[in-house]
Parts: sequence; structure tokens; C-alpha cells
Amino acid sequence: MPEAPLTVPTTGVETEHFDVLIVGAGISGVGGAYHLTTQCPDKSFVILEKAETFGGTWWTHKYPGIRSDSDLHTFGYRFKPWTGTPIATAEEIRKYMGEVIEENGLDHHIRYRHRIDSARWSSAENRWAIVATNTETGEQRHFSCGFLWMAQGYYRHEQGYTPEWKGMERYKGVLVHPQTWPEDLDYTGKRVVVIGSGATAATVVPNMAGRAAHVTMLQRTPTYFRTGRNAIEIAEELRALGIDETWIHEITRRKILSEQAKFTERTFREPDKVREELIGNIRTLLGPDYDVETHFSPPYRPWRQRLAFVPDADLFKGIASGKASVVTDEIETFDETGIRLKSGKHLEADIIVTATGFDLCPLGDIAFEIDGTPLDFHQTVTYRGMMFTGVPNMVWVFGYFRASWTLRADLVGDFVCKLLKHMQATQQRKVTVALRPEDKDMPLLDWIDGENFNPGYMTRGMHLLPRRGDKPEWMHNQDYWAEKDEIPAIDLTGKEFVYS
Repeated sequence: MPEAPLTVPTTGVETEHFDVLIVGAGISGVGGAYHLTTQCPDKSFVILEKAETFGGTWWTHKYPGIRSDSDLHTFGYRFKPWTGTPIATAEEIRKYMGEVIEENGLDHHIRYRHRIDSARWSSAENRWAIVATNTETGEQRHFSCGFLWMAQGYYRHEQGYTPEWKGMERYKGVLVHPQTWPEDLDYTGKRVVVIGSGATAATVVPNMAGRAAHVTMLQRTPTYFRTGRNAIEIAEELRALGIDETWIHEITRRKILSEQAKFTERTFREPDKVREELIGNIRTLLGPDYDVETHFSPPYRPWRQRLAFVPDADLFKGIASGKASVVTDEIETFDETGIRLKSGKHLEADIIVTATGFDLCPLGDIAFEIDGTPLDFHQTVTYRGMMFTGVPNMVWVFGYFRASWTLRADLVGDFVCKLLKHMQATQQRKVTVALRPEDKDMPLLDWIDGENFNPGYMTRGMHLLPRRGDKPEWMHNQDYWAEKDEIPAIDLTGKEFVYS
């Protein structure tokens, strides 16, 4: 049994102490709690969650049709089989997460409505001091922990990114971002313009098209899309044969991951061929007379930005039916009734949806200090996208861009538990990562290579992210097939780990 949390006085303030404090009860935080429970059952821990319940993205986002853009066989946890359709709704994902919480007794570890305001590391005490606010009562709460597990994600949940366009104040209709969707918004019979062409727009457009008078997807630059049945054939076949769900889960995951790796490799090795395949599929769906070259032919190679999967081609069925349409142009100005484009065309709109991306927030709006000095995250160097030079006893969960987020969350969970057990066995209370002597002349680069992957939210927020080196240890690798072997093999006695 884990030891009970201590209530200790710290400078006259009642403080609850835990071995580990997890920030966020989303997909990463719940997974982290599972790993602690099963791999480090002697460790006390708490999860502080700002929202009123678990789920993260799958709770805060409530726009029409919200669904995963990764398959749930790999987005689901490795330890719990996914038995539904591969592309799932937010409700289905939260049900799955709720089962993980209930089956593993995690609920009593979670404190909801706890917004973390500050996190201060003290080397004198070898612990983090956490100040949080109960958003329901306004009461300030104090916690301390030996290890901080940042699982809150990388963007600001309370608001999305909306560019400042000329004339926005003149618009008389409804302007809404998908992240702050009004639950009472009635779009029946309305003319809707959705600005953007990523996974969110590809979900919102077909889901609004059935009730709206018409939905226009307005994009500045086209996006690559893949389509297919919302089903995995091998999973269906194995299920029909009565194979155990645990086996189905593992076999299906391996097949999907193998196919994803081969496809990603092809986007680098033969990008023109992959491009023609993707665009050719859209031509087939929309017919020979549709202007695919203008609306669905991106100017960059496939997978340089996130490639959205459209289950059962619902977006393109909506376009083919005439209920939805695509306009590729730039915004000149908003006016009272809609948007005037640089081409001179005017889009009349009762509702404008700005599906324009995330507002990057890598540290969760928490004020961090290390021994009294404010933390400048950009001045640190990442260790494998998990730890950071000069930041003690902290691990951050950042998933994959070209594979499911949770694949890496599980690997990070294993790493944290291995590290905690190593520190306990060697009686160490503090660990940081530091550049080794052989790294002193290593170039320090942006978090991600823009030639490799450059979504807008990442390029806008690069100054907020840590830097990377040009060696595998000092970068965030995007290759799950490499990391599934590399992360478990990390030598915790290596020169990059500094203990005390």
C-alpha cells in the first residue's frame, strides 16, 4: 500500500506532501496514475486537475462531432484493450478513461477544480512547493512533492488561437472558436463559415452540414487528408473468430503502427508519389469536374504538417452533396454580414467558426521557479523531450506528431517509474539532466526542425519551448519504433544524469 500523504507545516502554511504530483487528469495524467499504481505502489501521489472532471481535451472541447484524429487502438492505453471503432467520439473516449479510473481505484487520487498557480523548487528541501486554487471556493491550497509529473498537455484549454483580422469588430453575427463552443448555439438553417482546414474543421464541417443551410470551409492553404472505413479489418476478423480482446488489441496495434511507419517513411522517400495518391483519392471522391488542384493540393510535402484522417469520407460526402463547399482564399476584412476575401468575393455568414488552431502553453500557465529564479523554459535543453537541463525532479509528457500521443505517454510512464525506483534504491532525492563534456560544442536548435514538421501552433510558439541539440539524447524524437526500444534502455547512471 502507498504511504498516506503527509500534512506538514511549511513556513506556517498547512501543506499536503506527496511523493509525486501529477498535473492534469487527461489522457496522459490518468495513464501516469495507472503506471504509478502498478509499478510504484509504495509511492503516494495526487493528480491536480483544473476542470471539474477528467478527460482533458475530451471534456473541454464540445464542438459538433468532436472525435479523435488518431485510431483508438494506438491512442488507447497499451494496458486496456479498445473494443470500439478506431475513430471515436469524445464521449466514447471519456467512457474508456472512466473505466481505467474505476478499475484501478484512481478516483480518490484526483482533486478536481484545482488550478495550479505556482511551482517552486527548493534545493534546500529537495521538493517542489505547489500553490493551487480551488476554483469552486476560491480557497488557496498548498502541496509539496518530491517529483513533478507534467501531464497537462501543451496548449491553453480555456481559449484557442484566433488571428486578428481587419474589421472583426464590425461583424454582427456569431463568432466562435471550437474550444469555447457555446452549448446553446443553434445553427439550424444558418449560413456557416468555418475558417481553417485541419482536423477540427474536417470534423465540424460535415457535422454542421446536416442542419445548417450551408457550410463553407474557408482555407488559406489546403490540407492533406486520408480517408477510409471507420473500422480495422484485422480487428473485425479476429473478433469474429472469438479471439481474446487482449490479443486483438496487441495485434491490431502492431499492424497499425507498422503501416503508419511505412507510410511515414514513404512521405520522405517518395513524397511526390504519396502526394499523388492522396490527391488522387480526393479526385475519385469529388469527381473529375471538381477543382482538386486549387482546394486539396497543398504546397508542402505530405506529413510536414499533421495529416488528418476523415472516417468514411464524411467531409467529402458533404461537399459532393452540395451541403458544404470549400473556398481557398485569404481574408481581406470582416464586415457586418460576413467576410470579404482578397479575391473580391464575399461570404455571407450568420455564424463564423475560427478553427484556426491552438494557443501553445507548454507549462500550463504555472509560474515556475528554481531556487528563487523564474524558469525560462526556452533557455533549457530537452533530454529526449521528457526532462530539461537545470529543472530538477520533473518530467513532461509530450507525445508524437505522426503517431498517437498515448504511445509516448506510456513510454514516459515507464521511464518515470524506473527513475523513481532507481533514486529510491540509490537513496538520491534530486535528479537533473545536464549536458556532458562531449556536448559542450553541440549546436542548440529549435525544439523541432521546421523542414521536418511545422504546424502553425508550433512555429508561433517556438520561443516558449526548450531547445534541442543534434544528438538523439538532446531532442524529441518522432520515431515510436526507435523510442519503444531506446527509452526502456536508458542508462540512469549515464553522465547526463546528475543526482544528489
